[in-house]
Amino acid sequence: MKRALFLGRFQPFHKGHYEVAKKLMKEYDELIIVLGSAQASDCKENPFTYDERNLMIEKCLGKKNYQIIPVDDINDDAKYVSYVEKKVPKFDAVYCGNDNARKLFREKGYETHDLRRIDCISATEVRKRILKDANWKELLPKEVVLVIEEISGVERIKELNCGVL
Repeated sequence: MKRALFLGRFQPFHKGHYEVAKKLMKEYDELIIVLGSAQASDCKENPFTYDERNLMIEKCLGKKNYQIIPVDDINDDAKYVSYVEKKVPKFDAVYCGNDNARKLFREKGYETHDLRRIDCISATEVRKRILKDANWKELLPKEVVLVIEEISGVERIKELNCGVL
């Protein structure tokens, strides 16, 4: 069985993430989505909880050939890859947008792939647009927009940033 590891914080899960996940689910027997910084929430960079991010992904992808696994930050580069390996099933390739994480997996012999931002879509851009009352919904799958609205995510992001951009 060929598995891909898709590593990210998904704060929130945007159209770029969605397109990558759909592509990987077609190319691999199984996709392992690692929700990084799983312990972090209610702060500027990580406004959404693990459960909320999990819900966003499940609403978009349905019940297909993937699993979502939370991974907390350990802040120790030397131990990071082995820490992830203990949390997830064996995998063949790593896909992520974080240069340091990609480097760490590559150094351990994994096939790694860089995820370049699509049309300037990033979770940071989504959060910035929410703060500016700009069109943030166009960057997200409709299912994620609905989750954010249901959990008062716009208000939370604005409160966490105290109006500072």
